[in-house]
Amino acid sequence: MNNLHKQMMSDKQADVARLNIATRQRFIAAALVMLLLLFGLVSLGVGAVYIPVDQVMLTLFGQDAEGAFIIEKYRAPRVVLSVLVGAGLAISGTILQGVLRNPLASPDVIGITKGAGLAASITIILFPATSIIALPLSAFAGATVVALLLFAFVYRRGARPTTLALTGIALGAMCDAGIQYLMVKHPVDVNAALIWLTGSVWGRGWDEVLGVLPWLLLLIPLALAFAGKIDVLVLGDDVAAGLGENVKRLRLLLVALAVALAGVSVAVVGAIGFIGLIAPHMARRLVGAKHGILMPVAGLIGAILVLTADTLGRAIIPPVEFPAGLITAAIGAPYFLYLLRRERKVR
Repeated sequence: MNNLHKQMMSDKQADVARLNIATRQRFIAAALVMLLLLFGLVSLGVGAVYIPVDQVMLTLFGQDAEGAFIIEKYRAPRVVLSVLVGAGLAISGTILQGVLRNPLASPDVIGITKGAGLAASITIILFPATSIIALPLSAFAGATVVALLLFAFVYRRGARPTTLALTGIALGAMCDAGIQYLMVKHPVDVNAALIWLTGSVWGRGWDEVLGVLPWLLLLIPLALAFAGKIDVLVLGDDVAAGLGENVKRLRLLLVALAVALAGVSVAVVGAIGFIGLIAPHMARRLVGAKHGILMPVAGLIGAILVLTADTLGRAIIPPVEFPAGLITAAIGAPYFLYLLRRERKVR
């Protein structure tokens, strides 16, 4: 009887602990949503022409306020696009880190961003008269080609995490070499390519938002649906196989999903780096490692990071604008070094 009572008390304490964790996670997610809304409001007013918050609010409620044209035509699409792209890159990085069981994995590391960059550079430098719509299409095609090469190289080796990561790094290095060759060979035409490679939301409008929105509305819920599968893969290939999963097929499917998220995002705004790397780490510290909550929180953090980077880029010395990718690199590079140092200590 005493043992039964102790077991009931233990179960009750475990239920209370789980409830507390779930409450904390929901509170963090809600706080991040509020922070994102606040940053979005501030971002609408910041730039070469400063618009007070009250005028921004009036515009959002449909009234004809000061600066309404600037907000509706130029800044609102940048805010929406920053949120979408930041979420897409962060969720892509979260999937890759889980599937590859590598905390340093991201779309940048496995070569997806570099593949898109090489294709975009070829389009900008070698075909400057091409329609502007060809640039995102070529970038997405470049990311897809790198992903296909990645799958072709690792398929026969069982899609092991280490093989995937090392092959991705090698493909990324090859793409990087191609970009450097184009820049050395065509030094006069590199300015536009450099702007794209840095990553920027500048000049993007509602057309770009409508171009990326349907894809992310499809891919992000799909990624969330696989959260439980990623948790299983994190336990190790043997455990996942023991639980009935086809590890090789599942890993390739999830990598393809991560590639699609990153490819769509990079195709629209260029190579904004480090979001896929640092957002999942920040989210993991806040809500733990369960992907059902980790992915949406990482997405919110990625959206906040890109939105903040774009806003800071406009606010530092207006009317000059710094690319968002430059700001994220300034934040992400030291954080990457910190992660490397921490990983070395853990080992």
